[in-house]
Amino acid sequence: MRTVNHEARNAKKIAIMEKCFDCYAENGLNSVGVSAIADECGINVASIYQYFDNLDDLIIKATEYCMSKVEDDFMEKAPENVEDLWRFIDEIPYWTAKKHGKKYRLMYQVYTHPKYREYGQKFFKGVDERYTEYAKSLEDKIGIPYQKLTPLIFILVRACVHYALFEDEFYLKSQIEVLKESLELFIMKYNPKAPKNGERTPGKKREAVACTSYESVSNRNDDSE
Repeated sequence: MRTVNHEARNAKKIAIMEKCFDCYAENGLNSVGVSAIADECGINVASIYQYFDNLDDLIIKATEYCMSKVEDDFMEKAPENVEDLWRFIDEIPYWTAKKHGKKYRLMYQVYTHPKYREYGQKFFKGVDERYTEYAKSLEDKIGIPYQKLTPLIFILVRACVHYALFEDEFYLKSQIEVLKESLELFIMKYNPKAPKNGERTPGKKREAVACTSYESVSNRNDDSE
């Protein structure tokens, strides 16, 4: 009897899902057949069916797996404190669009399709749970209760996804402005000692002054030469 290497099999399954998702993200949901996916993976079509029941099963599992990895990427960039929060909010929409825009566009093609809508509902129920846990991980760093952070995270994610889909700058900026104002109010209420948006901590102010002074002296020395 042949022994199955479960670790190797799982790695191969993941590789097929990633190749499949990349193919569809690049070419569209209706433009790629199972033969093209097999070619991209360097295997024959029969080998794909050793890992997945059919093409629908592959699409469903590939979408769930790859979009969960996108979530992981997003969460890894989490702000470390209140000061870092503002940088995070300013940068994350453009980072999301550049790195994962095609994946988000494919995800919506998949999960709005009548065949796959129920799987989308299941996936987004999981998203609700995962982002609630994410908010809990930020509670101590930012000083705002996770119950208040969770809906604000959804506003940010929605703004990021909308921008990734349509590059709608007006929508993005209006959402980000309201988000920042809401965060500032919550910070004033729950973490009043934290620096305001645009402020530096005293230590960082001294560093900035020192750098400015050094540059001024250097410039004067250059001029005198």
